[in-house]
Amino acid sequence: MTPTDLTAITSLLPADGRFGSGPSKIRPEHLQKLVDTGVIYLGTSHRQLPVKSVVGRVRGGLRTLFSLPEDYEVLLGNGGTTAFWDAAVFGLIDAQSQHLAFGEFSSKFAAGVKAAPHLKDPEVIESPVGTHPHPVADPAIDFYALTHNETSTGVAMDVRRPRSSDGAPAEGLVAVDATSAAGGLRVDPAEFDVYYFAPQKCFGADGGLWAACCSPAAVARIERIAGSGRWIPPFLDLKTALDNSRLDQTYNTPGLATLHLLADQLEWMLEHGGLEWAASRCDRSAEILYTWAERSGFARPFVQTPNDRSHVNATIDFVDDVDAAGIAKVLRRNGVVDTEPYRKLGRNQLRIAMFPAIDPEDVAALCACITHVVGALAS
Repeated sequence: MTPTDLTAITSLLPADGRFGSGPSKIRPEHLQKLVDTGVIYLGTSHRQLPVKSVVGRVRGGLRTLFSLPEDYEVLLGNGGTTAFWDAAVFGLIDAQSQHLAFGEFSSKFAAGVKAAPHLKDPEVIESPVGTHPHPVADPAIDFYALTHNETSTGVAMDVRRPRSSDGAPAEGLVAVDATSAAGGLRVDPAEFDVYYFAPQKCFGADGGLWAACCSPAAVARIERIAGSGRWIPPFLDLKTALDNSRLDQTYNTPGLATLHLLADQLEWMLEHGGLEWAASRCDRSAEILYTWAERSGFARPFVQTPNDRSHVNATIDFVDDVDAAGIAKVLRRNGVVDTEPYRKLGRNQLRIAMFPAIDPEDVAALCACITHVVGALAS
């Protein structure tokens, strides 16, 4: 039977068929809240109270969710994580950075730094896809670039400051790309100086915005570089972002819908128990999905080491005689979308998000759907 011969699998379908690794599922309840407040919020100035109050909710919500120390600050800016990489090139790296590269996105940041004429070539520590390397403390490094969750491969790593052989923490700033991890994986603020992310994944919002939780050391670095005479494009000036964030606003007009959805998602998480609740919800989805893959007989987790397997987006390989792309097409025709693999990996696999907004019961239903489709295609 070919994929075009399959009939709908209605009885098995999840209640919500959105499993994309970004943009991710947005909860209908939050969309309704946006509709209900839209006439006094959307289409209004981002420097007036209706919008500034939402920015304040976001900054306060992030501070509470991550249990930030009192002297940490939450910065907001436009452009998403890619823009933040460029901002860090101008406003956070003094001279030389170290990057862990173990997938598409962690490698992109390293490439951007290498192209910067005012910085030394970065030190790049690579490992094969499906694994992650470890940072190495080096007194010549002033900025360590880590990635909490590599979205392209489904590899997650614990966030820890690099330490020297005597156990002393490295002196450089530790900056963590948490775009697909923030809000779904646990993290200790003592282990980072900058934890930055966009809201279109665990935070169930739209893209085009970045947020960064910054330690006093990171704030001091931003202010010192801004006053050093280094040329910084205004749009990428982190000191400008810092000054505006302290006023509960952004330098440029933000996506107002994105801010509103982010604020509602944060409050939903906090109402249910905060980061531990959200991460536990992702843990349950991951347990369901990885257990199913290991028992299926035709699928297996791509990431070999269980402790390195992401609990927010999984990559599942299939045996050669099962066409993962064909499965994704059938699922899509039945309203289960965005399970396709990351294009540049080129593997016979599906990539499945397990963000907090995705119900674990829907993950279980997806597994049943895949099993059904595999059986039907083989008959």
